[in-house]
Amino acid sequence: MSNAGLWLLAAAASMWLATGWLALSLPAHWRQVFVANEVAPGYLRPLGWLALGVSVLCCFKADHPSMAVLVWFTLLPVAAVATAMTLSYRPALLRVVCPVFLRAR
Repeated sequence: MSNAGLWLLAAAASMWLATGWLALSLPAHWRQVFVANEVAPGYLRPLGWLALGVSVLCCFKADHPSMAVLVWFTLLPVAAVATAMTLSYRPALLRVVCPVFLRAR
């Protein structure tokens, strides 16, 4: 696999983490995934925004700017739909996105 392919894979993984963290930062989704009365940690939202930034940087590293923006805007709905479908059908699978060290306060 070429370097561009690895950068795009990293961008997709980062985008998927970002949408997962942003979804889990909402109290309803946190309770849906972890079935607990505790609230979501406050640092999940900044982590999600940071992961979005990392994904755009990975896209720019993989391609020239006009293509990188196109790829990033294409990855965004794909990751959002994947996260939404996971929340709809198997919410417990999103526990992978938020390991134990991220759940501890």
